[in-house]
Amino acid sequence: MTTAAAHRRGIAGMSVIALTMVAVLLSLGIWQLQRRDEKHRLIAALNERLAASPVALPAARDWPTLDPAHDEFRRVRFTATYLKLPDAMVYSSGSAVRDDVAGPGTWAFLPARLPDGRTVVINAGFVPNTMQDRGAENRAIQPLLNGEAATLTGYLRFPEQPGLFVPAPNLDTRLWFSRDVPAMAVALGWDKAADIAPFYIDLETPLPANGVPKPGPLGVHLRDNHMQYAITWFGLALAVAIAFGVWLFGQRGRSAPVLG
Repeated sequence: MTTAAAHRRGIAGMSVIALTMVAVLLSLGIWQLQRRDEKHRLIAALNERLAASPVALPAARDWPTLDPAHDEFRRVRFTATYLKLPDAMVYSSGSAVRDDVAGPGTWAFLPARLPDGRTVVINAGFVPNTMQDRGAENRAIQPLLNGEAATLTGYLRFPEQPGLFVPAPNLDTRLWFSRDVPAMAVALGWDKAADIAPFYIDLETPLPANGVPKPGPLGVHLRDNHMQYAITWFGLALAVAIAFGVWLFGQRGRSAPVLG
């Protein structure tokens, strides 16, 4: 084989590599633009749901058809009675959907009985970090467990699956690190009281007399950095194309002697 042929094969190989890199980078940029459009549609849908007047809680027969894409953050109003069962606390370093929650603390999750006898879990609100002693938490929550039915307004939410790096719950203190409501229900016996809803409620109102746990309205604060990411990928694609062009120009005029 001549060195000229080997040279041509080297150029062909580098061309394939460069074109593949450019194609991958361009596809990533296009994907980010698509994600941006999806994010904008999601933000618009969530803003519409959060601003809507509250509707009745979905009937139990409709629970199997609910899904996050169509029902997350639906605003609802219903009557329920908090059950005298163990509560769960979910650690939080802040909130992406509550403007009034900026520091660490926990969310208070409590089971409540619906008029039809079924159970729905309520995120009754935020407990600040200054009350992380279990005694203080329990004193704050006890007024809710008066056995009286209350009219609750809140947002329909769906449980989280704990990620790979999420710490396991501390069952002794009933402290969770993700909103894994099914796991709470099994560990704390909530699911034995009655059929339990496959969703939970982020409480908006009423506010307890002592202000703790603190419910409140939600807002949409989703990050929208997709345009910056798209520009980055397109810029990298351009940089690879320019670098390959400069390299290819440097190969012009190179000649190689024939071997043999």
